[in-house]
Amino acid sequence: MTKVRKIANLVIFVPLGILLVVLCVANRQSATLALNPFQPQDSILSVSAPLFVLMFLSVIFGMGVGSMVTWWNQGRYRKQARTEAREAIKWQQNGKPSISPVEAKQLRIK
Repeated sequence: MTKVRKIANLVIFVPLGILLVVLCVANRQSATLALNPFQPQDSILSVSAPLFVLMFLSVIFGMGVGSMVTWWNQGRYRKQARTEAREAIKWQQNGKPSISPVEAKQLRIK
């Protein structure tokens, strides 16, 4: 299994690395990111950098925002898992469930 994984990594990451190097070489010219929409020539709220740097930073920023949104949306499942883990520990220690028979029936239906 490890040989297959190593080969798959080579097949995926080597072309991706080559593609990124080509992208960096092709986009070396300087680009200005203006954060002031009313006066784009304002140098205080603008950043000049090679285009590939701005592209990589935008991809990293987008991945970070997407990760945070996913983490936020899955909060209810983490809370449910914590609650069920506490119930399981209590059940193992006491020998009987701490939920009512009605709740147990609802859990069996799901």
